[in-house]
Amino acid sequence: MLMNMESLLQTARKHHFAVGAFNVCDSLLFSTVMECAEEQHAPVIVELAPPEFSYVGSDFFAYAVKRMQNSSVPCVLHLDHGPDFETCKSCIDGGFTSVMIDASSKPFAENIEITKKVVEYAHDHGVVVEAELGTLAGIE
Repeated sequence: MLMNMESLLQTARKHHFAVGAFNVCDSLLFSTVMECAEEQHAPVIVELAPPEFSYVGSDFFAYAVKRMQNSSVPCVLHLDHGPDFETCKSCIDGGFTSVMIDASSKPFAENIEITKKVVEYAHDHGVVVEAELGTLAGIE
């Protein structure tokens, strides 16, 4: 079952368990993560980052959403390090249940402005937002 990050993490916190998060870059890795999660009856967070988008294409997003909706375990589909509002919006519209906006390469005020826009759009669609608001002097 596909759900948002907040709901999944509230349940994990309440029942004292961790949730694995796995970045996937293709359908084979995605299927493996999902099959293992279901086999172990373990909730899972599947993450996709923009550099991986060129490998999987938009058809993959529809496949992943449907597969996760039909899963026997709680699942989150998370955008990892979305660089801009447009990417975040596209992922939200495509069924992602959690997004990270990473506009940390922008001046701080612009980063806040972009993040606020993403948060407003995401929350209107029941999607949770993570944001990278600052930088650590050349360290990711």
